[in-house]
Amino acid sequence: MQLNLESPDFDYVLRGADGRLALVNDRRLTRSFIVAPRTLVEDWPVTDVRSLDIDALAPVLALEPEVVLLGTGETQGFPPPATMAACLSRGIGLEAMTNAAAARTFNVLAGEGRRVVAAFVLLDDAASG
Repeated sequence: MQLNLESPDFDYVLRGADGRLALVNDRRLTRSFIVAPRTLVEDWPVTDVRSLDIDALAPVLALEPEVVLLGTGETQGFPPPATMAACLSRGIGLEAMTNAAAARTFNVLAGEGRRVVAAFVLLDDAASG
């Protein structure tokens, strides 16, 4: 059996994510962030998916996605209906899921060459304590 090392043709690979941290390439992130195949936006100032409004989503939409994966932490949550409607009215799909599921899905869609952007909400230890 021949084994080949596959190198993705995109810059950022999600190695894993949970409610408190994510590993993007070899970089450990502990604050909410946005990632696209060729872009990483650190320190996205969102800490609660339930209060995600269209203004907070602006840096995600600026990356011109066809689909947005919203990593909502360790458990699945949903943004306000108006936020979801704002994406749909622009022809952009918005899928909310756990951070672990969003990381796996991002890698698959990015590998297929899709215009995917993932936004991850991470629980800030300072804000929770």
